[in-house]
Amino acid sequence: MSLKVSVDPGSAEAPYEQVRGHIAEQARSGELPVGYKLPTVRGLAEQLGLAANTVAKAYRALEADGVVETRGRNGTFVAAAGEGAEREAAAAAQTYAQRVRRLGLDRAAALAAAEDALRAAYATD
Repeated sequence: MSLKVSVDPGSAEAPYEQVRGHIAEQARSGELPVGYKLPTVRGLAEQLGLAANTVAKAYRALEADGVVETRGRNGTFVAAAGEGAEREAAAAAQTYAQRVRRLGLDRAAALAAAEDALRAAYATD
């Protein structure tokens, strides 16, 4: 088992998003098991020919999504799925519900907007 990440310079998708997507998919599929230690930011950046800030941005996005966890100087590891991600999703849903209510949308319109966003987000799967 090893991390498989590549970046297509001709892609319309930003390099950090390509890195984030590769790692997220491998973590969610189980190809990278919980506790797998990811390469250092500098190491992966060098391997991919990217700036360290690009890889750091991908790692930050993965951490915000609950896919990985950073343990200080010990490194970045694949996080256990489920609880953290579910907690993050619940918080996002709560924020969304409060926002659409302030905007004056009724329940049906708010649900329709969320469904459209989810449909678009999962369209590439």
